[in-house]
Amino acid sequence: MAETEDAPRPDVIPGAPHPAETDALLGQERAEAAVIEAWRAGRLHHAWLLSGTSGIGKATLAYRIAAARISFPNGATPPDTLSLASDHAVRRRIQAGSEPALSVVRRMPHEKTGKLRTQIGVDEVRNLKRGLALSAPDGGWRAVIVDAVDEMTTAAANALLKVLEEPPERTLMLLVCHAPGDVLPTIRSRCRRLDLATLEPRALSQALAGVGVTVPPGDLPALAALSGGSVGRAFQLIEGGGIQRYREIVALFGPQGIDRPGLLALAEEAGGRGRETVMPMLCDLAVLLLGRMARAGVLGSPALAAAEEAPVFAALAASPAQARLWAEAAPRIAAATRHARAVNLDPGQTILDMFLDLDTTLARAAALR
Repeated sequence: MAETEDAPRPDVIPGAPHPAETDALLGQERAEAAVIEAWRAGRLHHAWLLSGTSGIGKATLAYRIAAARISFPNGATPPDTLSLASDHAVRRRIQAGSEPALSVVRRMPHEKTGKLRTQIGVDEVRNLKRGLALSAPDGGWRAVIVDAVDEMTTAAANALLKVLEEPPERTLMLLVCHAPGDVLPTIRSRCRRLDLATLEPRALSQALAGVGVTVPPGDLPALAALSGGSVGRAFQLIEGGGIQRYREIVALFGPQGIDRPGLLALAEEAGGRGRETVMPMLCDLAVLLLGRMARAGVLGSPALAAAEEAPVFAALAASPAQARLWAEAAPRIAAATRHARAVNLDPGQTILDMFLDLDTTLARAAALR
């Protein structure tokens, strides 16, 4: 059962409009065009898996598709755009959460604490099935948005599978998905998959500007690389000084080993004021660096997120053998830091342990030069 509580999702920006409330969708023109093309060709699949990293517009696109499908009756010529006028009745009802033809399945608040559960429970899907058993409003189309399908319990996922196996008439299922590998293969096989693109720097900058955040042009390439094109993650990086922290982490790596004075300073900061946010960000950025080093050894150095990366990649991530070491280290460090957070270990000690572990990997990688 989904009884535990969750931290804010990385795609959520405080004060930003809910995906149902905005018509701003940046950088996803190709995905939107694919839906329109399928619709106009009479091949609008009954279930779509909208996949991609958090914070790139998947839920926003799902609401746009749902609103458009509900708005067009059977036999009507499919639209040239999924965007509805701001005063359109369906759009206004969806924004108000009162559209009877739209069902949304999502994580629900814990009864006692009011905080969101970590998963979507089976009760939410059972409620959906009961609703879909009723006749559609005025005989038109209905839409279902699951946000997100990879956040379901096993029981909930199996219940959803039964809905997909016997889809109700005139019902469009839109499954938002952050990690397709975490979704039941039988669910994936019953959906048309639509992969959304990570946001390019320009679109990322525009999206952030839309929530009142201005990015210095010089920071934009690094921000795009470190956030993976996710608006929510980019916002968190900006708020937490993530670009500078990433540079500090990269600077710890040298062919002679981890810079001990620099590590001690970082550990002291992690254990000091603001430890609740500093330590998790440092851990996440360290794992991100390991992943970039692993890819660099196989595919060549990516576009640099910091000038400090260049000598590190050249010395420690320039071959498949070195890449293998970092690829093995990344999940190990990620698991260790998750455990440290779960049992509330000392943040400063967690940072020390993490980089002393990596010091051994670094020595092995340096020996392969």
